[in-house]
Amino acid sequence: MGKPSLPSGLFKKILVANRGEIALRVICACKDLGIPTVAVYSEADRNSLPVRFADQAICIGPAKSARSYLDVRSIISAAELTNVDAIHPGYGFLSENAAFAEVCRDSHIKFIGPRPEVISAMGLKERARAIMKDYGVPILPGSEGILGSVEEALETAGKIGYPIILKASAGGGGRGMRIVHKPEELEANLMQAQQEAGAAFSSADVYLEKYISAPRHIEFQLLADEHGNVEILGERECSIQRRHQKLLEESPSPALRSDVRERVSAKLKEAIKAIGYSNAGTVEFLMDEKGDLYFIEVNARIQVEHPVTEAVTGIDLVKAQIRIAAGHTLPDILGGPVQFRGHAIECRINAENPETFQPSPGRITGLNLPGGIGIRVDTHAFQDGVIPPYYDSLVAKLIAHGSTRDEAIQRMKRALDLFIVEGIHTSIPLHKRILVEPDFISGNFDTNFIKRWMP
Repeated sequence: MGKPSLPSGLFKKILVANRGEIALRVICACKDLGIPTVAVYSEADRNSLPVRFADQAICIGPAKSARSYLDVRSIISAAELTNVDAIHPGYGFLSENAAFAEVCRDSHIKFIGPRPEVISAMGLKERARAIMKDYGVPILPGSEGILGSVEEALETAGKIGYPIILKASAGGGGRGMRIVHKPEELEANLMQAQQEAGAAFSSADVYLEKYISAPRHIEFQLLADEHGNVEILGERECSIQRRHQKLLEESPSPALRSDVRERVSAKLKEAIKAIGYSNAGTVEFLMDEKGDLYFIEVNARIQVEHPVTEAVTGIDLVKAQIRIAAGHTLPDILGGPVQFRGHAIECRINAENPETFQPSPGRITGLNLPGGIGIRVDTHAFQDGVIPPYYDSLVAKLIAHGSTRDEAIQRMKRALDLFIVEGIHTSIPLHKRILVEPDFISGNFDTNFIKRWMP
């Protein structure tokens, strides 16, 4: 028998330049499309599920990510050796690295994501902010660009009023951020933010914005093809977080007004089309106490929390990414108007102590994954598998979908009770606590939710 033919208009082989659950997620999407895959792995991940389930696997270096998953030369060499014609970067690592996307293009390998020029523009927060402002997307009052001096910072802060927040232009994850409540605190905080930004992102550029003390964190999922078509796939509520790291996400937001959703979605559609964005992306906003949204940044990649959008839309976002990169149009991919159904919640199950948040790497000695109606688990964990200490602590993503938010909460509680991980600490007990908190159940919360009852 001959080899089965590949779907028309798709790639002949895709290399997955990532690890863990997102690498396995991409491999599964490729299997659905009939596309062979190549997994790259560090020595620490030699026995991982992505290595086991990909069609080919190549070791690209030692455990340290700088010498493996962040080593562009090793990844491109693996791609050329295995004769792939596309690379999916997942999230994290090189997913928003414009230089890597450009190397892929120069090597005649399709980067499954936006063009390098767009990644570069969106990666500079003050530039993305200016672009969104030009197209009517609401932004917070702040500096017109990078702060050039303490005097400029003082003048700008004086105009918009305190408190203000200093942000690294190339930043993320809370690094290079400082909240300033009065003028005499500004100079020292500016220097600290610049130093931290320079160390973390190789760029000391910092800008400032008006600070909202008790915001909600709302993000919009988008898909854009390479023919000018853009779709906004609703929003996700990501306000349950600790130190700017998300713990639980849901879709839709229990607080976003329909008129705000429609207005911001329309403006976003215009802006995304105008900048020539393609593939999947997420636009993040802060919501103030009045329910108004203000742009923060664009994440030019698939997000950790993408499954909640998949649950309420029925759209496989990773398959859509691959088809977009292969030149397919959104009307062809989506097959009609996007239909939203029910409510979905995702809990990030991390390998960490639920009280102290200390990482808890090690061997999983016992494992039971939950199931049943409305439950999905994305994980790379398995019995006797090891969660290494070198990378992020994500063990699994637990997703519950229901016809209503209340039903999704009940299904999540049931799934958490059935989710057993032995040998390491996990955040499961923390998620159980969150789900029974009255403020969470009522939808009355903001980004300070965890801080208030767990300092």
